[in-house]
Formats: sequence, structure tokens, C-alpha cells
Amino acid sequence: MTAYMIVDVDVNDPEGYEKYKAEVPALIAKHGGEYLVRGGDFEVLEGDWQPTRMVLFSFPNRRAIHDFVNDPEYAELKALRQRTASSSLVAVDGMD
Repeated sequence: MTAYMIVDVDVNDPEGYEKYKAEVPALIAKHGGEYLVRGGDFEVLEGDWQPTRMVLFSFPNRRAIHDFVNDPEYAELKALRQRTASSSLVAVDGMD
């Protein structure tokens, strides 16, 4: 079942975050993931949530999301993201 990872990122070190943005796509692809939304303009239609920078991925299944997040090759980039940005990540199953 297709699964999606929704990420809200508040970048506090844009220069440092550039390395993350440049290197993470290869690891996303390694786990069968693809970007559906990467930044861009958005609009809150209802509620109090005020996201900063939205990123949306599709993966073949939720296991692939966990494999990506826990990949030893991702550890250094994950630490870089955590130093240069505040993030919230959510995994959700699709309907297929």
C-alpha cells in the first residue's frame, strides 16, 4: 500500500540546510520514494496549524519510509537536518 511522508520544516540555517537538500534526494530514491511537493506556496484553509515549509513524499509502503528514516547512510544527513532546521515528520498510509 502506498504510504506518504508529510514533513513540515522550519529552516533556521539556510546555508547549512543546502547540503541536506542536495544530498537527500538520492536516499529518498534508494527507498522508492519520490517528491510530490517540495516547498512551494500553500494556504491554510482551516484550523490553527501554521506550517513553514511543506514537503510531501510518496513511498511504496510505510516500511520503505521507516527504512529511509533508519538507513545508516541517512544518519549524517538526518543530524544535519536536525542542526539546521526544526522538523515534524508524519507517515500515513494511502488508500490503495
